[in-house]
Amino acid sequence: MEAMAMMPYQQEQTNHIERPIQHRFSPYDFNGGTVLAIAGEDFAVIASDTRLMTGFSILARDVPKTTQYTTNTVVGSCGFHGDVLTLTKVIQTRLKMFTYLHQKEMDTSSVAAMLSTVLYYRRFFPYYVYNIVAGIDTEGKGCVYSFDPVGSYERETYRAGGSASSMLQPLLDNQIGMKNQEGAKQVPLAKAKAVALVKDVFTSAAERDIHTGDAVCIHVITKQGTTKETYPLRRD
Repeated sequence: MEAMAMMPYQQEQTNHIERPIQHRFSPYDFNGGTVLAIAGEDFAVIASDTRLMTGFSILARDVPKTTQYTTNTVVGSCGFHGDVLTLTKVIQTRLKMFTYLHQKEMDTSSVAAMLSTVLYYRRFFPYYVYNIVAGIDTEGKGCVYSFDPVGSYERETYRAGGSASSMLQPLLDNQIGMKNQEGAKQVPLAKAKAVALVKDVFTSAAERDIHTGDAVCIHVITKQGTTKETYPLRRD
């Protein structure tokens, strides 16, 4: 009888015991953004949207994810914007040191190799950044290099990265790579068609991806230099 009388009291005491609460902290955030690059015979096109987000909130509408490092090299970076800014400062510092020591600009292939080294150096606490390098190589041909966050990279004809990459890459495979099309031949892409294609694929991405929008910033790189164009996208 005494044990039965004690049970409600013991149960009440148990219910008031504070259980451990787990707290988590992540040094990373994903701020959206999409980058795309296409290499032509004697040109390269690289573009990114200008929307900066966190979660479902738009932080800014005019933040391109592309940075021009040399006369013929532009790098697109998206992911965690804090790491993008830090990585940009590191790369710009190294390029200034190279120019000072060698009295010339670093070529696009060397920029890609140097970026790979910087990313691999931080492999145990990597920059949360997806990079694409576009430019003109030493032979005057367009080139595109795609990276993963720890520095592995390869040269490609076209590549999409960022939040809408899963939508843009299949479209590029169809329109440029002519993948799985019987009788279709891959032909050299004209510069005007490449720019028009970039506008079309970003317009499509803005319809389906909330992290992509506001505008697309397009860089066209040739031997003569780099031109820049901004094309509006939907803003909702």
